[in-house]
Amino acid sequence: MKTTITVNGQARALDLDPRTTLLDALREHLRLTGSKKGCDHGQCGACTVLVNGVRINSCLSLAVMHDGDKVTTIEGVGTVDKLAPIQTAFLAEDAFQCGYCTPGQICSALGMLAEVADNWPSQETADLTGRIKLTDDELRERMSGNICRCSAYPQIVAAIRSVAGEVA
Repeated sequence: MKTTITVNGQARALDLDPRTTLLDALREHLRLTGSKKGCDHGQCGACTVLVNGVRINSCLSLAVMHDGDKVTTIEGVGTVDKLAPIQTAFLAEDAFQCGYCTPGQICSALGMLAEVADNWPSQETADLTGRIKLTDDELRERMSGNICRCSAYPQIVAAIRSVAGEVA
């Protein structure tokens, strides 16, 4: 199937088997290998990307479903010369060990911060009538779909908190 997806600001025309996942289209067809294939079951979050600003597990979504969509991968978040604030925070807080989960963690954090800014509640949100308070419990709940096998969770929370402008 012919599909056009705007990836990191550039329209990309693809001719794909309709069973191709978005993750495989990104990695195998577009050679954007930042998004990782971890579990291939949507349980680890290593493949997290943003589709039209919303975070998804790209291993669970077919690429042809995203015809006309805007996809942001880790390659579109910042550049070597100008890192995005979240990337700088991950470096400053040492929020990665091996780095395998980091691209998914960063994309998920960006999507999560947008959800908080839009006042989308989570399971942990206590007050549904006011603005969401990004407590550590709220942040952990929202990031719970992203697993770090090296256990850098405290540093990841600190990095996200620093970008969110919150004080621990």
